Amino acid sequence: MPHSDLPRTLGALRASRFFDQLQPDRTLKEELRSNLICKLNRNETLFPGLMGFEDTVVPQVTNAILSRHNFILLGLRGQAKTRLARMLTRLLDPHMAYIAGCEIRDHPLRPICKQCREKCVSMGDDTPIAWISAEDRYVETERPAEHADVVLRGDQDIWIE
Repeated sequence: MPHSDLPRTLGALRASRFFDQLQPDRTLKEELRSNLICKLNRNETLFPGLMGFEDTVVPQVTNAILSRHNFILLGLRGQAKTRLARMLTRLLDPHMAYIAGCEIRDHPLRPICKQCREKCVSMGDDTPIAWISAEDRYVETERPAEHADVVLRGDQDIWIE
């Protein structure tokens, strides 16, 4: 769905088809898991272009995601750890709603910061909603190689390289 066609207020979001998918208690692990299950049901290639790991790493990562486990990617340089971490964004929802103007991108149905809670109370269904793409939720930090990490925004799950 084009970004411009997404609901722009809390009321429009509640009336849209996205509302059923917008569970206030859905964690990042649940999001990855449910989208992985959909890809598995459609027999899609989970990590296209990742060669040589189909019988080892891919099943282990798949099991970890299905089991909602944290996992660490360890290995020597050039073993596709970063590539795999970047490909995990393919398992995120295409867009995620948040309260517009919020620095921490508060969930529209369960805001945690005081400013967003007050905004939802005062504006009600007119509370502005913004959207972030899966790719924009993914952040790589610049650190020395021995301390490099990759973070998915929304939850504090960290994949360490």
